[in-house]
Amino acid sequence: MRLRNIAGSREVIADSDFTVKDPNEKKGLWKKEVFCNDNRIRIEIGMGKGRFIMDMAALNPDVNYIGIEKYSSVLLRAIQKQEQTLLPNVKFIRMDAEDITEVFAPGEVDRIYLNFSDPWPKDRHAKRRLPSRQFLARYDSILAPEGVVEFKTDNRDLFMFALEEVESAGWNLDQVTYDLHSDPVMNVGNVMTEYEERFSSLGNPIYKYIISRKRKGE
Repeated sequence: MRLRNIAGSREVIADSDFTVKDPNEKKGLWKKEVFCNDNRIRIEIGMGKGRFIMDMAALNPDVNYIGIEKYSSVLLRAIQKQEQTLLPNVKFIRMDAEDITEVFAPGEVDRIYLNFSDPWPKDRHAKRRLPSRQFLARYDSILAPEGVVEFKTDNRDLFMFALEEVESAGWNLDQVTYDLHSDPVMNVGNVMTEYEERFSSLGNPIYKYIISRKRKGE
């Protein structure tokens, strides 16, 4: 759900030390110039208000996290949280996910998180869905050889669509569950998003998969 427009949010984003203003200029240079370390980079596309990625960053200080969000009014909430926590291993980008190949170099990203993405329910908008084969092609170009994509949603139709795209796009389905919070394996260490907590409290099952690229000969 999109927050209403908040006056001045773009100005706050432009002035914040926690956002990267010209991310295309950092392509291939995120570790060296932005985080100033050699730690792995993981990104969340459509991070919402930032709870998931900031919790992950707090739990894994030896990993660099980048949250991507295109709505200024939503990103503003994450910035406000970061002003309180001051996590050194988190940065934010306000951008459209379609442009990620302009921002990250081949093999630069270790893992991609997709959490409760917009389902774009109309068939003509299928290519806009973040687990679509069109987006999987983009992820393929920026992920490290052993990199994976993790996708969570409460929308069964979107999840079934996502599963159908995996094989067509030439990826492996490594792990899958249709009820994450009841899964004794995949729920270990699960970090919830705002939406996940809300939906699961209503009794909605949470769907999740982890996928990786197929290697030659598979």
